[in-house]
Amino acid sequence: MMPADSCFFMRGWVFMIMRAKSGNRLLTIDTDKLAVFPAFFRVSGAKLAVFGDGDEAFAKARLIANTSARIIAFSQAPEPAYQTFLARRNIEIDERPFSADVLDGITLVFAATGDGATDRMIVETARALKIPANAVDQPDYCDFYTPALVNRAPIAVAIRAGIDRQLPRSLGRLGRLANSYRRAVDRLVPRGVSRRLFWRSFFQGEVADAMEKGDVKFARRQATKLLKTAASATPEGRIFLVGAGPGAEDLLTLRAHRLMMEADAIVYDALVPQAVVDMGRRDADRIPVGKRKGCHSKSQSEINDLLVSLGREGKRVVRLKSGDPLIFGRAGEEMAALRDAGIAYEIVPGVTSALAAAADFELPLTLRGVSSSLVFTTGHDLTGDVLPDWARLALSGATVAVYMGRTVAASVAERLMAGGLAEDTTVAVVENAGRGDRRLLHGTLKELPGLEARTELTGPVMVIIGDAVAGANFEKSMPLGERASAPAVVDEQTMMRV
Repeated sequence: MMPADSCFFMRGWVFMIMRAKSGNRLLTIDTDKLAVFPAFFRVSGAKLAVFGDGDEAFAKARLIANTSARIIAFSQAPEPAYQTFLARRNIEIDERPFSADVLDGITLVFAATGDGATDRMIVETARALKIPANAVDQPDYCDFYTPALVNRAPIAVAIRAGIDRQLPRSLGRLGRLANSYRRAVDRLVPRGVSRRLFWRSFFQGEVADAMEKGDVKFARRQATKLLKTAASATPEGRIFLVGAGPGAEDLLTLRAHRLMMEADAIVYDALVPQAVVDMGRRDADRIPVGKRKGCHSKSQSEINDLLVSLGREGKRVVRLKSGDPLIFGRAGEEMAALRDAGIAYEIVPGVTSALAAAADFELPLTLRGVSSSLVFTTGHDLTGDVLPDWARLALSGATVAVYMGRTVAASVAERLMAGGLAEDTTVAVVENAGRGDRRLLHGTLKELPGLEARTELTGPVMVIIGDAVAGANFEKSMPLGERASAPAVVDEQTMMRV
């Protein structure tokens, strides 16, 4: 396998630069012959072995779990996150120590123990048995490579006609120039963020521009200058507070996805679906931090300390939050902790759940002549005799979006009606807004308290209240008074057959 820092974004495309050899020498920049032949293995039902306990093995298992192969995890003491993954996917764990016998019936071998000598021994044994093998970060011990995989089952990778005309003609020369620098980069530039930033600058900056103009000498000078800078620089940690949107993969912003593909670590909340987390760089550390209502695997102070620690290690970290990080995401506390520690950070906005819920209902949150203001609230500040400001705004005609609304539905409705809001005011309720498994309900403010008894609504629930809600499309919604079965999720293949 080629190391993860061999994959690069360049002008909207993703490329992998292979280590090409002729005998013991790297091929020259003028060579135009491929050292590898791209192909696909048929693995449906085949047994694929992954050896190792830690992050390297986890990354490999996570990758091949996209296939219908039977994965065998050879692991004596898998790390907690890896063990959780194996259990969730019902992946077989084989605790036997390595020997040639354990490879009986295996089709492909992935050596990912984290120990170079052990991985080489596993590969040599597999080769003696004529089994293709792959050792993590050791190209000489790889019979095949595993580049980035785009999973659109049953399509693994689709390249449409004419794509070759969109790639610069200088790309091959640029790749060969990269190969000529690879050994120096491996020797001088630390693995991880420093090396990835070097290659990103190599493929997107003056080096690539010079090669496109045919100025090879200038390109070499700039590449050497870039290498010297990267070798002497200390990587600066940076934390990106990123909005993951309401949970649909295609509502993640392009910028958020790019940062996830460049991250050393992804720290994510429980409300972020695994499918969105999996859109990140496959070798990035994935660190769950809980944060569901009433169930926190880490306290906020522990999360703050974790972000500071990762930043001080020089890592690029995506802190992935459901919806938008600045709306009920406690980003303020994390920003304060990072500022106090002198750690650089950036904010990447996301689609907040209220907007996704409104889109599901085709609901105008503001409506000329009806509602000219919009309130976001959690509804947890309704204690005391005085109505909070947002509730008074609701009485004056504002549209109110209540986050995590199922558990506070009764108190919200009762206080608003007691304050004078008409009991027949229209309300819209969405579970899992913006996602394929969303569930839509509608009714009136008087009916809203019954929402608290709807225990079948296990996903995040958004409640929207106001006169503007009457303008929604209720054709795909059920009345609050009716009990709805769990929504059927229609997959892409089924839709294509319709």
